[in-house]
Amino acid sequence: MNISAWISHAEEQFSRFDLHYGHGTDNASDEAIWLVLHATGNVLDGSFDQWQQEVNTNQAEKITELIKCRSGNKQPLAYLLGSAWFAGLEFEVNEQVLIPRSPIAELVVEQYSPWVDPEEVRRVLDLCAGSACIAIATAVHMPDVHVDASDISAAALALAQRNVARHHVESRVKLIESDLFGALNGQSYDLIVTNPPYVADSAREQMPAEYQAEPALGLFSGPDGLDLALRIMLQSPQHLEPDGILICEVGESAERLAAALPTVPFLWLEFKKGGEGVFLMKRNELLQAADSIAALLEERDRV
Repeated sequence: MNISAWISHAEEQFSRFDLHYGHGTDNASDEAIWLVLHATGNVLDGSFDQWQQEVNTNQAEKITELIKCRSGNKQPLAYLLGSAWFAGLEFEVNEQVLIPRSPIAELVVEQYSPWVDPEEVRRVLDLCAGSACIAIATAVHMPDVHVDASDISAAALALAQRNVARHHVESRVKLIESDLFGALNGQSYDLIVTNPPYVADSAREQMPAEYQAEPALGLFSGPDGLDLALRIMLQSPQHLEPDGILICEVGESAERLAAALPTVPFLWLEFKKGGEGVFLMKRNELLQAADSIAALLEERDRV
């Protein structure tokens, strides 16, 4: 069988199981292509066109095993392959980190323009960095920028260090073990970018098996998913330059956040390639909203 035939076979097998897509693809066909091209050592940048290429015995065995694991165990394909793509770059992933899929990738490729002047950005913080895909991609696409990437998980940072080396940005990406801003005293940035945990605890049992395979530490953030986002909003001004901005993804919790802080001027970003739940706020806006955020956090602590 050639590559085209194996892709059709994989897609057919996937269709027989109740699989969920959303870790790099949104359908069985694209996931089948990803699996087969990876297993046969072909490029995944969209340039491949040798669909009639023959598949050798070793490759066929690998494809068959991957199909079996994906279908039977419902593991995300990225974990089975050990890699995922973000902002045009390939990253190592494993069960210690979330699989990159944030729409923030679009902002990174565009150097966060028009929301910042790329020429004026010198220091960036990737908060809750996980695999450090945002930090590394920012460094690659903005060669004059230095990025700190912080995460509470030592295991995630160990993997992130391999990704830093893989993309040769050791001199400009620094990894820091920190509970949010806890280990960042005295540090300030032109831009803070964060994709923190934002899923409500109550949603855990309803999530597809593929999402339950990801680390809970990177997914869940209190009864309504807002615990970390609110803390980040309150603490960010202490670590932003006067004209600095915060870009924060809250995904499915966006409506709950907006309803909880109705007077706060969230700027919800739109994306050409899809995605939502990402807001932008300037430092001065965060300072003006600080009393409302603090009062809400105090109220939540009393509950």
